[in-house]
Amino acid sequence: MPHAADSHEKIRVHGARENNLKDVSIELPKRRLTVFTGVSGSGKSSLVFGTIAAESQRLINETYSAFVQGFMPTLARPDVDVLDGLTTAIIVGQERMGSDPRSTVGTATDANAMLRILFSRLGDPHIGSPQAFSFNVASVSGAGAVKHDKGGREVKERVSFSITGGMCPRCEGRGSVNDIDPTALYDDSKSLDDGPFTIPGYSMDGWQGRIYRGSGFFDTAKPIAKYTKRELNDLLYKEPTKIKVEGINLTYEGIIPKIQKSFLSKDVEAMQPHIRAFVERAVTFNTCPDCDGTRLSELARSSKINDTSIADCCAMQINELAQWVRAVDDPGVAPLLESLRQTLDSFVEIGLGYLSLDRPAGTLSGGEAQRTRMIRHLNSSLTDITYVFDEPTIGLHPHDIARMNDLLLRLRDKGNTVLVVEHKPETIAIGDHVVDLGPKAGTAGGEIVFEGTVDALRTADTLTGRHLDDRAHLKAEVRAPSGVLEVRGATEHNLQDVDVDVPLGVLVVVTGVAGSGKSSLIHGSISPREGVVTVDQTPIKGSRRSNPATYTGLLDHIRKAFAKANGVKPALFSANSEGACPACNGAGVIYTDLGIMAGVSSTCEECEGRRFQAAVLEYHFGGRNISEVLSMPVAEALEFFGDGDAKIPAAHRILGHLDDVGLGYVSLGQPLSTLSGGERQRLKLATHMGDKGGVLVLDEPTTGLHLADVEQLLRLLDRLVDSGKSVIVIEHHQAVMAHGDWIIDIGPGAGHDGGRIVFEGTPAELVAGRATLTGRHLADYVQA
Repeated sequence: MPHAADSHEKIRVHGARENNLKDVSIELPKRRLTVFTGVSGSGKSSLVFGTIAAESQRLINETYSAFVQGFMPTLARPDVDVLDGLTTAIIVGQERMGSDPRSTVGTATDANAMLRILFSRLGDPHIGSPQAFSFNVASVSGAGAVKHDKGGREVKERVSFSITGGMCPRCEGRGSVNDIDPTALYDDSKSLDDGPFTIPGYSMDGWQGRIYRGSGFFDTAKPIAKYTKRELNDLLYKEPTKIKVEGINLTYEGIIPKIQKSFLSKDVEAMQPHIRAFVERAVTFNTCPDCDGTRLSELARSSKINDTSIADCCAMQINELAQWVRAVDDPGVAPLLESLRQTLDSFVEIGLGYLSLDRPAGTLSGGEAQRTRMIRHLNSSLTDITYVFDEPTIGLHPHDIARMNDLLLRLRDKGNTVLVVEHKPETIAIGDHVVDLGPKAGTAGGEIVFEGTVDALRTADTLTGRHLDDRAHLKAEVRAPSGVLEVRGATEHNLQDVDVDVPLGVLVVVTGVAGSGKSSLIHGSISPREGVVTVDQTPIKGSRRSNPATYTGLLDHIRKAFAKANGVKPALFSANSEGACPACNGAGVIYTDLGIMAGVSSTCEECEGRRFQAAVLEYHFGGRNISEVLSMPVAEALEFFGDGDAKIPAAHRILGHLDDVGLGYVSLGQPLSTLSGGERQRLKLATHMGDKGGVLVLDEPTTGLHLADVEQLLRLLDRLVDSGKSVIVIEHHQAVMAHGDWIIDIGPGAGHDGGRIVFEGTPAELVAGRATLTGRHLADYVQA
């Protein structure tokens, strides 16, 4: 008779309705690897992350006291009837690492903490505790008299303290110093009344402009060029000062300290494109001359182990650092050395041995960040955990995918349940159990269309089943280039003096193993050029109020058309402006914060979730009101604005781009916060398709794309090239490689072992030669 405790072998989900799920019920085997497939937007993430993982985390949080829960993110219970058999879930997502410029690979993974302890014990000369080696701790000292009561008498005592930190005092532990060019901040021929600022977000109608105009420090009609020294100093550098503007108490501060606090506290790589463009125009970053970019003070760099300082250790490639740590032998710190070795070996094993610990965390790609997070779990002794992965193969070359598959299987074999959301057939193939969601995306998805083994999926009549064994063919003929972009002597990151000619007027695929130098070559030498438009993987910041219509600028055209047709002003047709429902301020829901409990959001009773005032919904255009237009899917809106009474050519053009990138199922008013990572990237691509630039750079556009959608992407790339654009794609997907006109393969390995051009030519030549890793994998793929 089996023990009652052994009967819980399944995770049971019954009646899941999160986002677009339609009453989904499913049983998942524990201690097995289950792969979730389906087109982008079919509901995979809603089921795995929004339901199973979210409820597991919520239940764990509830075991803490109310006081502790007050400091944790509050999670609402997912919309599901029954969830049974859950175990502790650990989510390994693909969000980028934080963009704090002080965060590095070392600080994000505890490797730096262990190195600091090692140097504080063994470093010669001994300079202090572990914080003496931290670039985030400043050295401070102080002294003074302290009064306190002792036996009813007041006693004065002299007290002094000192903290020895490792921060470089010149750059404050950032490794670079910045200079701001004042001429890039404003047009000095204009006065404050004319709106002189060229800083994003500094309009004279907004609060920033009103503070400067109402401060009383300047004659607002006088051009900045005619300011006295004192006025210019007040404008640029004035210390924070309390002022009153329009009866409101505010703080005035000079432009330059304000910019340093708001814009320069983030990593440049992680900024939104328009802010990044401004910062690159106005600010020059130079390596700090005092610490030579190591972020550490001279004292911290003076203490050494085996003639190596902690700065040297952090600058080494991790695979070299692992060897250096093996050479350190001291029984007094044996447990620490063992733990550090394990962490560093995990980096190498997971394919990240080419990174260094001083690499800023914000510069890691989504795939690298995800694998860095995995390191914590590889050597864990915990079992019966549910590990949830979001496309772990993103950013991985076919050669690296095999290693990632081994890691997933190792986690499973330790007795864990592994749930993987994935599109790549190589990873779907290792699943013990496959769940396919669909049949389509958005409102046409949210159902389970198949569950079973991989072999059964191959014969199933679902989109995934039909496309699982798809193989792109090499082109019979490739296009001839119309010219070349010359790159000479590229040395960014690990590039080794690379010279390459990138053909124009064709589809160029840049490939190579993760860390070989693809992004360094393209983003470093081609993206900054005039006329080059780059669509990378930086996430769109999406709030509940922003949606595809606002993000693409489509709503501007629609609002103007509504206003013109009804003889009223456009602001009425914005739920973030005058047309907003007064009860919910245009949010469509009323949110009640319940402190430590999850907040409750209920549909606004006054506007019934439509977000607009009742009077605004009386106005029609083409027979529809603004709320009905925003609830249309892109494909329907494309038809609606294409001809007839509602014809708006500008809106039709933007909708055409959205449809081209495969977002026909997304409704115009769907909040960006509910879109998946792949959907957001394609939304970004759609906004750039109308740009004037002649060269379009795409960074892994197949991210988050289902096998069936890859075909559509290839057709889109062909259309872009045929329309006269030069398209450069950084990509690992073999279908895109096979479809290219020209391939540039960078390698042969990662880090120091990469950074060289190992092949340039047509895909057919690459397959015929089989001389590189990529060539061999592509040859297997096209079965050449």
